[in-house]
Amino acid sequence: MQKKTNKQSVAGYYLLYGISYLHALLPLSVLYVLSDALYFFLYYIARYRRKVVRKNLTNAFPFKGKVEIEKIEKDFYRFLCDYYVETIKLLHISDEEVKQRMRFDNPELLNELAKNGNSCFMSLGHYGNWEYVPSVGFYLSPEIVQGQIYKQLHNSVFDRFFLKIRSRFSPKCIEMGEAFRTIVKNRNEGRSMLIGFINDQRPPRYYDQYWTTFLNQDTLVLTGMERIAAKFGFAVVYLDMQRVKRGYYRGTFSVITLDASKEEPYAVTEKYMRELEKTILRDPAYWLWSHNRWKFAKNTNTSA
Repeated sequence: MQKKTNKQSVAGYYLLYGISYLHALLPLSVLYVLSDALYFFLYYIARYRRKVVRKNLTNAFPFKGKVEIEKIEKDFYRFLCDYYVETIKLLHISDEEVKQRMRFDNPELLNELAKNGNSCFMSLGHYGNWEYVPSVGFYLSPEIVQGQIYKQLHNSVFDRFFLKIRSRFSPKCIEMGEAFRTIVKNRNEGRSMLIGFINDQRPPRYYDQYWTTFLNQDTLVLTGMERIAAKFGFAVVYLDMQRVKRGYYRGTFSVITLDASKEEPYAVTEKYMRELEKTILRDPAYWLWSHNRWKFAKNTNTSA
């Protein structure tokens, strides 16, 4: 039975990859036509997670009226469909086009912080097209090992597919449970690392360490990035993403701390959340509102 399941998983992956690759051969101008059609289907017909998105937006922006909320909601769904086709395009896109579409204002900051055996965490959120962020590797010094932390997806077909896409720029994809061990290994071997952390996911049900106010709501926050950074004395930077126009992004790095081991408990996490909040408030439509981020209520960890 297990063998049959594995064969089905492999077949499913190659089917998904084949269909996606054929789409990736199309120019983005054509893919955006498909995105517009997908938006109509997801929003008006399938009504994909409409209740979750509306609840999240209403709670995050209690002073906005229904018309404003609906506009952000529709803009979000349009962008979500753009994210999908732009991500598929990574299967067949030149390095030069990626450099045009994803620009970084100050990548030299990363090279300065992650050198001579030092390492740096790059923190960001599910904002803009985060799948293009690993292209920062084009600007890193050759001796810096680029890695990104990821959480394994429950569906093995999609997990393998997204690992393929996220390896497009040759970063080391590090499963969350292997993060500490991988960092120790590279540190002991004297390698400098730049490790990307998307740190705005909802913690698991049993997790109850640090709460903050985020987007006008009590929010339980993951603290793994801070704890690992403090353990090794790593620097932490924040990547502020902006969507310049359809298919084009701009990233700016700012220092959260030069040495996390010298910060007060949860200070790094709090600074990250404040920076992410500023990014979202500037242009809310490009954050992942379809995620059930506030499922658990404070102090009870019961579904809200």
